[in-house]
Amino acid sequence: MYAIVEMQGQQFKAEAGKKLFIHRVAETEVGKSLEFDKVLLIDNNGAVTVGAPTIAGAKVVAEVLDNSVRGDKVLVFHKKRRKGYKKLNGHRQNFTQVVVKEIVNA
Repeated sequence: MYAIVEMQGQQFKAEAGKKLFIHRVAETEVGKSLEFDKVLLIDNNGAVTVGAPTIAGAKVVAEVLDNSVRGDKVLVFHKKRRKGYKKLNGHRQNFTQVVVKEIVNA
């Protein structure tokens, strides 16, 4: 059984026991349980339920493993040819690592 769920503005394929890196959730602690109710699709052993846009009553329950994970460095390079202009910026995104505990279907 898996579900397509929207977490922090991105869509993820969630299965029980799967670890996910989502955009940082500021008001959480390690071990705290999170519920995401924007479930877009549920596949229960071939029986597919598609929401319009979401499935009413369905939710994904996840537990926070780590709240201070840093992603890989992303480099942004700007250049204007023949003008002598170039600029390099970079940043590392903050993530929250969660593990999916269960998928509740209404």
